[in-house]
Amino acid sequence: MTRLSPLLAQATPVTVDRGEGCYLYGTDGRRYLDFTAGIGVTSTGHCHPHVVEAARRQVGSLIHGQYTTVMHQPMLELVDRLGSVLPPGLDSLFFANSGSEAVEASLRLSRQATGRPNVIVFHGGFHGRTVATATMTTSGTRFSAGFSPLMGGVHVAPFPNAYRYGWSEEEATAFALKELDYIFATLTAPNETAAFVVEPVLGEGGYVPGNTAFFQGLRERADRYGILLVIDEIQTGFGRTGKFFGHQHFDVRPDIITIAKGLASGFPLSGIAASEELMAKGWPGSQGGTYGGNAVSCAAAVATLEVIEKEDLVANAAARGVQLLDGARTRAIDGIGDVRGLGLLVGSEFTAADGSADRAKASAAQQLAAKKGLLLLTCGAHMNVVRMIPPLIVTAEQIEDALKIWSEVLDEV
Repeated sequence: MTRLSPLLAQATPVTVDRGEGCYLYGTDGRRYLDFTAGIGVTSTGHCHPHVVEAARRQVGSLIHGQYTTVMHQPMLELVDRLGSVLPPGLDSLFFANSGSEAVEASLRLSRQATGRPNVIVFHGGFHGRTVATATMTTSGTRFSAGFSPLMGGVHVAPFPNAYRYGWSEEEATAFALKELDYIFATLTAPNETAAFVVEPVLGEGGYVPGNTAFFQGLRERADRYGILLVIDEIQTGFGRTGKFFGHQHFDVRPDIITIAKGLASGFPLSGIAASEELMAKGWPGSQGGTYGGNAVSCAAAVATLEVIEKEDLVANAAARGVQLLDGARTRAIDGIGDVRGLGLLVGSEFTAADGSADRAKASAAQQLAAKKGLLLLTCGAHMNVVRMIPPLIVTAEQIEDALKIWSEVLDEV
């Protein structure tokens, strides 16, 4: 009998029959409140009628038009619509399929444009599972173990994770920037460094937000040394944090952003955005791919952007994010050391009495929540952070429903 790989561990026991809005309906007949959103992908909820109709209409006219062979209207329309939401100056786009591909494209462009070999990533970041992006990922060894040698030229600097260090945010930020300067002196000289690659909020690393002083410090050093600032918006983009892009909380200008996940409401589509001047510094033939910019995915992405605008989902994510974060903090019990997040990215970190990570209790809470009808995921280096990632369409009532279940879980776990 043919089966899926045994390495694909399933986070919940649910087999899905259909999805609608914030809910998944299992083949067991139960309804589940989905606060995983496909790991932040179904930004407009499951099967939003406008997205469904756009995809259905496109399937009937053109499914695939390889975009270095022919142009097609959905992609051209998407390029035009993204122009209204992208950061100023980022007016050139390259499309791919997955987040890993987008990060690799940003890496390739950074090295080719600067002629420099090295990149600096930040401790706790997640950027993908390919050889290059797994090398750049430090949110857990499970993403890079067992297939060394990894790619050269990657150096890791601290991220201002105040809870992990046991410091104030100001102390953690000062330390992170001081250590970054020490890396320039000891590991990769500024004139050998092509780019910083950083998430506005650590995703797989435990839902740790950055801050303005840290990102301003990165921008200042990037400008001083001619380094490119690449901001990985794969999980934080398209309204997830309560602003259209996560870096906008920190008033920082990126040179390149990577996008994916919430862009197309579940259809595979990713990309990078940069200035046309910077993009033109890539080498001929360095960008391409069979499926990138797929017509159906692009049509779904256009519809997604329309829904985000029409239903004011960025503002909803901001308001519901405050409600969710405040509610999770209010319900925190002994054994939850920290509750943090930004917008609709909220994590509760489980710790033992001695302050060590309590993976067992986090896992038990996540599994018990699923039994009670609330789907959640874990993350963090020790997998001891339970994260809540509802769709951007989530209502105040659905947030309260989720928090009620979470309270019951914490009472029992």
